[in-house]
Amino acid sequence: MHSKIILITGYLAAGKSTFALRLSKTLNLPYLIKDTFKTALCESVAITNRAEGSRFSAVTFDGMMYAAERLIETGCPVVLEGNFVPAGVKKTDEAGVIKALTGRYGCRTLTYQFTGDPRTLYERYIERDKSPERGDANRDFEETPYDVFERYCRNLDAFDAGGEVVKVDTTDFGAVNFEGHIETARRFLGGKAFTPTVS
Repeated sequence: MHSKIILITGYLAAGKSTFALRLSKTLNLPYLIKDTFKTALCESVAITNRAEGSRFSAVTFDGMMYAAERLIETGCPVVLEGNFVPAGVKKTDEAGVIKALTGRYGCRTLTYQFTGDPRTLYERYIERDKSPERGDANRDFEETPYDVFERYCRNLDAFDAGGEVVKVDTTDFGAVNFEGHIETARRFLGGKAFTPTVS
């Protein structure tokens, strides 16, 4: 039994979670979103600084991979969303872990790699961090300098978990053909040939 995995990854504040939720609702797919998964894990844990938040980010990734594997074992397709990093960015090569997991089960993967103008995304990122909905589990606690933000985003360009890749530039949300991207996912899940939407 072979699952199909849809990965939504890429730059910070690029709209990945919103697209993951929309895709899941439209195609009736289970989803695991890194930020909301982290919020659930940390509901009974006080996070008071960035170091603690980073430590729980690692725990969150491990938990997501455990849950994803249980779904994959059943042949169930799943959406995985997060700013998953390639080797050399953090202690864990998240891209390598995902690739090994999908390889073990012979999964086909479709990756939406979200990018955009870093300056525009940085402004969104700063505003988002001030939002009460963000919660302490995902808060920075101190403002991230632009050069640090840009460097982190650029590091994510090297993410590679195999399979098909669709690049999505969300500098201007209004210019993105989200319906076309959902149709690409629908065809992927149905085993049909597709030409990835460009936006």
